[in-house]
Amino acid sequence: MNLEEMLLCHEGLRLRLYFDTMGIPTIGCGRNLKSRGITHEEAMYLLRNDIKRVKKELYLELPLLFPSLSPVRQNALIDLAFNVGVEGLMGFHRMLDALAEKDFHRAALEMRNSRWATQVQKSRVDRLTHMMEHNEEI
Repeated sequence: MNLEEMLLCHEGLRLRLYFDTMGIPTIGCGRNLKSRGITHEEAMYLLRNDIKRVKKELYLELPLLFPSLSPVRQNALIDLAFNVGVEGLMGFHRMLDALAEKDFHRAALEMRNSRWATQVQKSRVDRLTHMMEHNEEI
């Protein structure tokens, strides 16, 4: 048995957060999140994978709409879905209807008038609604 197999055998492999026998938040193969955490490189790896996953889910959920949007507007939706989940984004019915009609001003207004806009930083709301309405990043 090689070292990796031995550690997996002894530590186990948990893909979701758990608390070890000492009550320490842990993930993976015994990764102590309290004292060790994750590295910047690991965080960026997870971020890139999450972006790919969200983008793929948006293509599946919005097969006609999502690809028809500019990359800037796609990024705004990816950011929104990253925050509320793709399932949560699908609840933005009026915004999605406006996007389907290519009414980007109304889509931005629907974003601003949502509960989400009261729950996140104003700078995020301002940036994403600007991207949606004006098709440009700020």
